[in-house]
Amino acid sequence: MPELPEVELARQVLADALGREIQDVDDHDDWVCRPHAPGEIAAALRGGRLTRAHRRGKTLWCETENGDGKPGPNLGLHLGMAGQLRFGGRSGPPGYSRNRVEKPEWFRFGITFADGEQLRLFDTRRLGRVRLDPDLDALGPDAGEVSRKDFRSRVGRGRAPVKARLLDQSVLAGIGNLLADETLWQAAVSPARPVDELGDDDLTNLHKALRKALRAAIEHGGVHTGEIIGHRRAGGHCPRCGAEMAHGTVGGRSTWWCAKEQA
Repeated sequence: MPELPEVELARQVLADALGREIQDVDDHDDWVCRPHAPGEIAAALRGGRLTRAHRRGKTLWCETENGDGKPGPNLGLHLGMAGQLRFGGRSGPPGYSRNRVEKPEWFRFGITFADGEQLRLFDTRRLGRVRLDPDLDALGPDAGEVSRKDFRSRVGRGRAPVKARLLDQSVLAGIGNLLADETLWQAAVSPARPVDELGDDDLTNLHKALRKALRAAIEHGGVHTGEIIGHRRAGGHCPRCGAEMAHGTVGGRSTWWCAKEQA
């Protein structure tokens, strides 16, 4: 599942498409575009423009305006498990090899602009989603923008394991399984440690580790580039101390941690 860094890379591609007149919209896929019927999104966007690209956590949306310059509906775009946005020769997130054969049906949604450029959603697994005016009310603040004070308040509340707390999108939006493991390893915190046992210094260090992990993942192309990610396997060893990696389930998710530093 794409996490915050992957969706940020998609947002950057989307931002390149702003300000262009929308000539046509391909919204034929009634599963990806549900609950909208084919043609409904096209009718709402045709003749208008995409004006601002936004992201909160893993959720991506774009403000629009109609042909007479008045605000139009927000266009929500969800990448699903393996989706990409493509525009102007760029892919966000990167990763799918252009050397592989691409089936036409893998392009689930598209916008054609008056200048001939196209913004398209490429999704081999058909798990992406496009909809008008997506609901953002259930999301907490963006994990990359939350202040240290708010992070400590939101994450340190309750008695849940800290990894489960990080994964709760109503607490912080954008952290998935890999980013949680990377952040906890960077901070040398056990994923199973109850949050009410974390002091202010622990939570401050965890916030710093999260910011560091996010910056690196966005710079290098996604959460799969994290320092611990390649060692999350049987026989893997901590790249800091050499101890064997431990494995278990925390918060219902498969979890890896350093058996020595995160004990």
